[in-house]
Amino acid sequence: MQTGTGLAPIKTLRDFITADPFRTFQQRFNRMFGDAGLTAFPPDESLSLATWAPACDIFETADEIVVKAELPGVKKEDVKLTIENSVLTLRGERKFEAETKKENYHRVEHSYGEFSRSFTLPFGIDIKNVNAEFNNGLLRVRLPKCEEAKPKAIEVNVK
Repeated sequence: MQTGTGLAPIKTLRDFITADPFRTFQQRFNRMFGDAGLTAFPPDESLSLATWAPACDIFETADEIVVKAELPGVKKEDVKLTIENSVLTLRGERKFEAETKKENYHRVEHSYGEFSRSFTLPFGIDIKNVNAEFNNGLLRVRLPKCEEAKPKAIEVNVK
């Protein structure tokens, strides 16, 4: 029997608890495919599994709800807004630059193609007076509230 092996299970447990789960997965993956020289993620590359969707901020004031969407590189004519069944849908497309051939690029990190974002609108939006502005890649949609939906102060009388 070797000396000092009585605490080996505790050391293994401590190593398991403090280990980085992603690193452990990466090491096991590399071990599995190590002979082929493959790695799950090359050292200086990152893996993106998400499709492109513009970042949106939504906030509310006393009079309206405002949706701001960042659309860099998207032309105004490539953006379409619709409201149907209390759902605001933003659709569009960011097209790859036509003047430069794709094969001349060393790296492409921007996402291109079609996108769609949908947001359920609360009760009380005045759909007839919705306003949208597009300036320098920022779309701002103003959704005014109906008078019935605006907050009102009610005076309470004491008797």
